[in-house]
Amino acid sequence: MATYSRNPLLSLLVVSVVASLVMLPKQEAKYTNLPNYFPSKPDNQAIGPAHGGASVDRAGNIYVSTDTPRGILVFGKDGKYKRSFGPTQIHGLYLQREKDGEYLYAARPNFHEVTKIKTDGTVAWTMGYPTESGIYTKAEEFAPTNVVALKDGTIFVADGYGKNYIHKYDKNRKYIKSFGGQGAMPAEDGKFNRCHGLAVDNRAKKPLLVVCNRESGRVEHWDTDGNLVKVLQRNLRMPAAVNVGKDYIAIAELQGRVTILGKDNSIVAVLADNPDPSQRANFGLEPSKWTEGISNSPHGITFDKDGNVIVSEWSQYGRLHKFLLNTEP
Repeated sequence: MATYSRNPLLSLLVVSVVASLVMLPKQEAKYTNLPNYFPSKPDNQAIGPAHGGASVDRAGNIYVSTDTPRGILVFGKDGKYKRSFGPTQIHGLYLQREKDGEYLYAARPNFHEVTKIKTDGTVAWTMGYPTESGIYTKAEEFAPTNVVALKDGTIFVADGYGKNYIHKYDKNRKYIKSFGGQGAMPAEDGKFNRCHGLAVDNRAKKPLLVVCNRESGRVEHWDTDGNLVKVLQRNLRMPAAVNVGKDYIAIAELQGRVTILGKDNSIVAVLADNPDPSQRANFGLEPSKWTEGISNSPHGITFDKDGNVIVSEWSQYGRLHKFLLNTEP
C-alpha cells in the first residue's frame, strides 16, 4: 500500500499530523491510523475489489468479503492473512454469535439472495426474495445489499439495490412484513433512497436498526416493527455501511470519509477524510495516488473488541485500513 514517504520516520510523522487534523475540535474520540497494518497482497495475491463488508469474530479475526474467486478473506487480530473461504460477490457482511457457533449473514445482490454461513465456510441456508410480500414479480427485482439478525433470531434484509424495502422474518425465516419503500428525492423521511447499509444497535434496552439511507445522505434509527424513530445524521457523503460498538457508531461514507457517532448519536470524530472530490468513490483510483490514512471509497466497516475501526474500500485493487482508538486521556 502507498505511504507518505520512503523515509519511515517521516511517514509516521505525517500520518500523526494528518490523524490530528481530521479530528473535530470536540475530540471526544481520538483515533490514530495504523499504516500498512494489513498486507496489500495477502498470499501474494491482490486483495481485489472489497465491494462488500467487514466483520470481527470473538477471537478477533477479521472477515472481509471481496468480489474475487477467494470470496471472504480472513485476517488475524494482528492483521496477518490467515485463509479464505465462502462465496464471492458478497455485498453486506454481518457476524452473529449464536448458541452453536458464530455465523456470517451475507447479502449477494447479483445472485438475488441472502445466505447464512458458518465461519468454517459451511452454508447454513440460502434465501431468495419474499414472495409473500407481493412486492416482486420475479427474482431479478430483488437485489439485497445487507442482512442482519437480532439476538432472538429475527432477521432483517435490506433490498438496497432492488425495491428499497426492508423485509422482516422470524428466526425460522418465516416472512413477517416489509417496510420503507422507494422515496422521492432528495429527502423524504420514512422512505428509502437506497437502504444500503444495515446494523443492529443494542446499546439501549430495546434493539434498534441503524439504516444507511445512502442516496438521501442519512443514517437513521428504525424500530424492529418497521417505524422510523429518528434521523441520526443528515448530509453525509453517501453512507454505505454502519457498525455499532460498545459506545460508538461507525459510518463508512462512500465519498471518502468515516464518521463516528457517540452515545448521544452526535458526531465525535471524523476519520480518513479525503479533501479531493475526484478521488472519492473512485473505484479505479490507482494505488500510486493513494495517501496513507486518507480513504477513497469506504464501503465496509466494523469495530473490533477494543473499539478500533477497520474499513474496507470499494476499490478495483482492494484496500483496508485500521484506526486505533486512543484510550489515554
